[in-house]
Amino acid sequence: MSVLRPTTVVSAHCDLPCGVYDPAQARIEAESVKATIEKYHASDDETFKARAIAIKEERSDLVKHHLWVLWTDYFKPPHFEKYPQLHELFNEATKLAGAGGTKGSLDVKVAENLLGKIAEIDTIFWETKKA
Repeated sequence: MSVLRPTTVVSAHCDLPCGVYDPAQARIEAESVKATIEKYHASDDETFKARAIAIKEERSDLVKHHLWVLWTDYFKPPHFEKYPQLHELFNEATKLAGAGGTKGSLDVKVAENLLGKIAEIDTIFWETKKA
């Protein structure tokens, strides 16, 4: 069996470290969360509303996933040195997508706040790409 054991171990956020990162993925999911909350409030259909909650929670998890990939895989120590607010910004954004945020809330304002944090991350992200 030791013959079949790999001699080199590598890890990445996916099977092929592509190097393609973009906060747009998190933003699109967060926009979906906001739209789903709005549609929830506009409906009187209880079945539709139950589906909307499930979709909103799933999309909120995707927002967190995309933010975590950026936070842990794209941004490096020099970025955090240049933008000392970055850790706090990611922390706030992921919490806004979590149980205390859009995942556990039907408040459109919470979704708007999440989109605002993602926009701040996006601005910093593109500044780092210029360097």
